[in-house]
Amino acid sequence: MDVLDALDSRFSCRAFRPDAVPERVVRDILRAASRAPSGGNLQPWHVHALTGEPLARLVEAVRERMAEMPRGEPGEYRVYPPDLKEPYAWRRFKAGEDLYATIGVAREDKAARGRQFRRNFELFGAPVGLFVYLDRTMGPPQWADCGMFLQSVMLAARAHGLHSCAQEAWAQWHSLVGGHLSPPPEHMLFCAIALGHMDAAAPVNRLRTERAAVDDFTRFSGFGEADRG
Repeated sequence: MDVLDALDSRFSCRAFRPDAVPERVVRDILRAASRAPSGGNLQPWHVHALTGEPLARLVEAVRERMAEMPRGEPGEYRVYPPDLKEPYAWRRFKAGEDLYATIGVAREDKAARGRQFRRNFELFGAPVGLFVYLDRTMGPPQWADCGMFLQSVMLAARAHGLHSCAQEAWAQWHSLVGGHLSPPPEHMLFCAIALGHMDAAAPVNRLRTERAAVDDFTRFSGFGEADRG
């Protein structure tokens, strides 16, 4: 698949088929993604790849714990800044509203919204979960490096005809996940990636979030009229 096609066709898939993904495919995706750039070639990411019974046990453990702690554990990092300003607050709000609109859930239907949110912790039915850790000593530059690795994973997945969903929500269960995966204490859970075959019949997978126009986030200087596309 052409890289531009992979970029254009990647989206946050929120309903997967149960079809298994072979280990060799997961390995190939991670091998390709390992070429992502990182300052000083630190390669600060660490991955736990789960499928089958180990993944099922983790999902069930979270389901049981959510009955007692529906908001999860205190997070080790803040996913969004406090008092998110515009235009970012509106973009986040609209993405949520558009998502629930695809499945016909009204804003006031808190129960249905809660059920959809809990689907995060089932990896939306994906057969593979990639749990991505960072060393706690790493700083913002290495977090950015990890982001490039995550994007590379998701683009490599498209080359195999697979879809994905990056989920920072899993960080709110870092202790529970750590109890299952036994990472070194210096590793911090950053996110999970749901990986598998898209359920094309699921209405939620029709969602494509809006993107700002290039001229909204870029200032061009020194280019001539003939250079404009």
